Amino acid sequence: MSDVVKKPRAKRGRPRDLGARDAILRAARSLLDEGGPGAVTMEAVASRANVGKPTVYRWWPDRHAVVMAALLGEAQPAAMASAEQRSALDELKEQLLQVVKRFATPTGRHIASMLAAADPGSELARAFRGHFVLARRDEGRAILQRGIERGELREDIDVEAAVDQLLGAVFLRLLLGLAPLDATFVEQLVGNARLGLAARR
Repeated sequence: MSDVVKKPRAKRGRPRDLGARDAILRAARSLLDEGGPGAVTMEAVASRANVGKPTVYRWWPDRHAVVMAALLGEAQPAAMASAEQRSALDELKEQLLQVVKRFATPTGRHIASMLAAADPGSELARAFRGHFVLARRDEGRAILQRGIERGELREDIDVEAAVDQLLGAVFLRLLLGLAPLDATFVEQLVGNARLGLAARR
């Protein structure tokens, strides 16, 4: 009996195309600039990006997730690339500056206004928490843990509370507009954190 060479079974589903993803994000950003978040529908994004609507759904579950991805990006902040060359508090400062920079654009300010007026249970608010706030908390927690392990920060820090203190102050100004949200505020915030978080020498 002759040997039969079996071909490897093909994986189910089509691989996700990174080029299509970039085209979708570019399309969503242009729609945001032209008409705000309401202009970003799955149909409009697919048409502008010259892809099928299923391709958009392959990357994001709904239009609100696309809005967050287009506005805020999903790549790691620049601070993460040089984590070994920066102190933990310098990393935290860079992270907070990235948040400020992203919301300083006209579209970012528009999103902030919508979030401030939105019901906490709205799709936009949930997308903001799920796609941005939680990701920034995870990054901040990791930065603090590295600082503790390297002996830069106190070992008895309540990491969860410290992350909330830093990011919470930024999001408070972002959503309520009580005072300017800028680089000066970030410098002051991290400067105060140095007094309480830095390891005693």
